[in-house]
Amino acid sequence: MVRFMSLIAFSPVIASSDAFVPSTFSAKIRTSTSLFSSNDAKITQSRRDIFKKIALVTASSATAILSTPVANADSTKKPTKEELQRIKAGKEGIDYLLANWEKVTTTCRDNGGECKRDAEPVRRYMGLRSTTDPLFQIEKVFAKVKNMDDIDFDRLEEYFNAIEEYNSAISMSNSMAFISQFGEYNPSGGKEEVLKYLNESEKQVRLALKSLNTIVGILDL
Repeated sequence: MVRFMSLIAFSPVIASSDAFVPSTFSAKIRTSTSLFSSNDAKITQSRRDIFKKIALVTASSATAILSTPVANADSTKKPTKEELQRIKAGKEGIDYLLANWEKVTTTCRDNGGECKRDAEPVRRYMGLRSTTDPLFQIEKVFAKVKNMDDIDFDRLEEYFNAIEEYNSAISMSNSMAFISQFGEYNPSGGKEEVLKYLNESEKQVRLALKSLNTIVGILDL
């Protein structure tokens, strides 16, 4: 009987679902729902913007994987002649890339088929595609230069600034080239998008070459 009376006394509470929800919490839910509805257009990004953000993150991750931090290089070893020649060979490769930009970044199907712009060679010349590329993980070689006997210590600050600027340009060029490679598959994209980011990549390659010329000059290669 007591249990029955308890259930009767408790039944009004059960009948009202709002009894378990604080009024302030309910108000917040209603307010949040209202804001969501009114701002729906603002918080919905275009698929193209989302694609670009994903591509930038992916490209940056690829750069991080392919580049070894300077701290990992041996702190006492000097660069070998072969390693120094890699810097020179890499510079000459970028010289060729920029002098023949449209040719190198254009691929055509066999038998006179359709031609299209392609940013993949850019990443290769920058040392971001294969361990056989001259500039692949060139940061290790850069880090060893300070141990050379004939290094001009008066230009060390200039040298390290050039390395920093080179690495920054390489990272940006890689990102732009990566986005360009998938420009045609990007929603609302197309050939114009491919060319747009390919041109942005070229600007960064020129900045990288400027820094590389400084490095080559300091090392007298």
